[in-house]
Parts: sequence; C-alpha cells; structure tokens
Amino acid sequence: MKVSKAQAQANRAHVVETASQLFRERGFDGVGVADLMAAAGFTHGGFYKQFGSKADLIAESTACGIGQTIALADGVDPKEFVKQYLSRAHRDHRAVGCTMAALGGDAARQPESVRAAFADGIENLVADLSQQSSSPGTDPDQARARILDTLAHAVGAIVLSRACPDDSPLAEEILVVCREAILGSMAPRTTATAPGRRRRAG
Repeated sequence: MKVSKAQAQANRAHVVETASQLFRERGFDGVGVADLMAAAGFTHGGFYKQFGSKADLIAESTACGIGQTIALADGVDPKEFVKQYLSRAHRDHRAVGCTMAALGGDAARQPESVRAAFADGIENLVADLSQQSSSPGTDPDQARARILDTLAHAVGAIVLSRACPDDSPLAEEILVVCREAILGSMAPRTTATAPGRRRRAG
C-alpha cells in the first residue's frame, strides 16, 4: 500500500525523535540502524528510503534534541532553567535530557554536518536565553558572554555528575555546588556605599 506524503513525513519525524532519544541514552555508536528502526516500528530496509546515511540521521536527531531543550527554556526565567537543568531528574534521565550534555563528547568525533547541527543548536539556545535575561541598557555582548559561561558550566556539571556512579555522593555534590555557584552569579549585585559617603548618626 502506498504511503501518503503526509504519512511519510510523520514516519520520518517519528524515526528522528526515536533516534534522538536512543542516541542520548546510548551514544551515537551505541545504536545501530537496524535496532533504531526496530525501536521506531519500521524495517531496516526503510531507513535508506528516508535518509542518505546514519550521519544524516544523527544531524537531524541532534537538531531535534536541542530543539526540545530550547522549547523547555522558552519563556522560562533563566534561574528557573538552571534549577531544572542541574536537577537530579535531568541528570538521571539521559534519553529525554539535554543533547549537548549527553552527546557533546561524541559530536567532536562526528562529521562536520553533525558538529554544525550542534553549533546551530547552541547558537539558538544562547540567543533565546540571552533575550530572556537581558534588560534595558544591557550590553548584548556581555549578555551573550554570561549565557555562554552559564551554559558551559551547566553542561559540564551534568557531564561530570553522570560520569560518577548513580549512588555516589559526588554525583549529587557536583550538581549542588555548580547550581549554587551559577545561581549566585546570576543574583543582582549591590553597589557598596563608599566609606566617605556614609551618613553619620545624628
């Protein structure tokens, strides 16, 4: 039976989303095409009707995964985003977590198309968070630098925490220390009153 164009597009999107979750859980090299298609409910032979290569699917699934993180961050206060990102729930559920934290190391060894998908996704997330955290008069370059620093700090914390055994106290300590450090850096800074300008008691 011939599949309609709309159904074919839906099938492709389903494969991409399934791949996005499996790659985050097992790594790019930990999932074969046959296993991936079976998990999506399709035959191995159908893969090459939809994708030119596994690298093409990796690039698309990367964009899909990072897009999900951007959607979660959209409209959310940056501090709240940091709290959710550096939570135990995020740390313990790789398959539905941040693609950058789950696959950033793998991406460095992938073709340029995959690394380009990561770069585009990072740019989009940084732009979204920068816009939400900026206020009138904020220097755009400074806002971008702060978000890049925060994002790198948060992603690194998840990577280090996941590298430890699940029941390791260090896994939790990394999350707590980095979360508090990032949130502390985002707190408004008060300007100290100069000693010579202190008001004297009457």
